[in-house]
Amino acid sequence: MQMSEAKPFLFKGGRQAICLLHAFGGSSNDVRLLGHQLNLAGYTVYAPVFSGHGGDPRNIFTDGGPKVWSKDAHWALCHLRDAGYQPVAAFGLSMGGLFATELLETEPELLAGGTFSSPVVSFGGNSVAKGFPKMVSGYCQAQGMSSEEEESIQAEIKPNLKKCLADLDNYVKVNIAGHLDQIKVPFFIAQGGADEVIDRQSGAKLRDRLTDLGKKVDFHFYPGASHVLTCNSAHRQLFADVKHYLTENIGENHE
Repeated sequence: MQMSEAKPFLFKGGRQAICLLHAFGGSSNDVRLLGHQLNLAGYTVYAPVFSGHGGDPRNIFTDGGPKVWSKDAHWALCHLRDAGYQPVAAFGLSMGGLFATELLETEPELLAGGTFSSPVVSFGGNSVAKGFPKMVSGYCQAQGMSSEEEESIQAEIKPNLKKCLADLDNYVKVNIAGHLDQIKVPFFIAQGGADEVIDRQSGAKLRDRLTDLGKKVDFHFYPGASHVLTCNSAHRQLFADVKHYLTENIGENHE
């Protein structure tokens, strides 16, 4: 049976809304569990799907790219704002955290937000290129493809992946990491100590950079947690920490 494409989700709750952005190669499913938990706490939660994601991995390179994903993130915020939700917070997992950071740098109506396992100031030190083929293999198997078909797709993707990651690295350095001084709100950072995808010091490096700039940081380190904090062993503590941070920075939520 073929795998259907992932879709954005909107969990309607109170007037206060949260935008959750997923990881590279992932989909809104990356943040669905956290979204449910925050919705039960009274928040409206919206998670878009970045262009090219949620289906055939080849589409990531034909339909997406850093500038496109930046527009996707801004559109998601506009979607919530146009629907009348305010105030709004923005968080992201891994790549989603890069664009959540950009939103916090450029959108003054955001009162809160931050990153989960995101290499904002250490993008080059990651193993995405090594792990991506496994995700492609999983997709091909779910689609019932032959080994020959998978080999062809893997060969097609390899140079595109290399170029895409280089473009993303450059985009982060020029458009995000260099503008952290524009952040005006307390910044939430979550990092796992057993992260298998990015530098395990990424969260601490971002904390130190923001602190040096005089920014207030709410930093959380989960020693035994792997990369996908939103649904691994740390997810319950992450939810509790995010909920406390939101209460401290935008107040109690009431439907």
